[in-house]
Amino acid sequence: MFFILSKLLYYFLSPLMWILILAIFSWKSNNLKRKKVLTWITIASIYLFTQTIILSEIYRLWDTSPRPISEVKKYEIGIVLSGMAHYNHYTNSLQINRSADRIWQALNLYHTKKIQKILISGDSGSISEDGLHEAQQMKNNLVKWGIPSNDILIETKSRNTVENARETKKLLQKIKCFPTDKNKALLITSGLHMKRAKAVFDKAQIPVDCFSTDSALSEERNYSLSDFLLPNFELFHPWTNILKEWIGYISYSVMGYI
Repeated sequence: MFFILSKLLYYFLSPLMWILILAIFSWKSNNLKRKKVLTWITIASIYLFTQTIILSEIYRLWDTSPRPISEVKKYEIGIVLSGMAHYNHYTNSLQINRSADRIWQALNLYHTKKIQKILISGDSGSISEDGLHEAQQMKNNLVKWGIPSNDILIETKSRNTVENARETKKLLQKIKCFPTDKNKALLITSGLHMKRAKAVFDKAQIPVDCFSTDSALSEERNYSLSDFLLPNFELFHPWTNILKEWIGYISYSVMGYI
């Protein structure tokens, strides 16, 4: 039930939906004072959610900073969390999204011998069957690209971060390759997702260090005048992502998952 509710909630997190609802209430309101207040709230919301500098600074507060591969020590296992792809029914193949930087960086870590094995955790995060079986399908592709099958471990049952940790723990115990405080695994996921993922793995008592991917952060704040003045309507999606992480973190805290 928690899984279904969490997936349904995602569709109500878009600021664009909030703005449309505010605009409709403002338009339908017969009370002039209420209409004026709702109109100004709608305008303020459009400004807030379309300003690059505002979103960038909020990302800086939440996103886990990346680090160069050269600074990473050696690990036996790199744990890559799913959420990197969709299934394309026209081509019968994986179609990657921005989060696929997780597997890209895992491959970089593998080829530079920073990790010995890649463990991909996760099946499909969809409520209904959508053809996606991410861990298995991603492994199939990696093997085609020349990665030895023995160096790719997969966990194919989990559908969210809590299940990622739970099922990964079972797998590591089964293959007798469980990390220790002195010999941790390397957790590989998006910088925006890392705080919640690390907290979940800590709660599951799986010793891990972090390697963040697809981060939007930069060392310096190189803002231009347009970032202060011009609205960017492409920001609704990243706003939805960060709101999803905030709500997810709070929900996991309430449920005792972290």
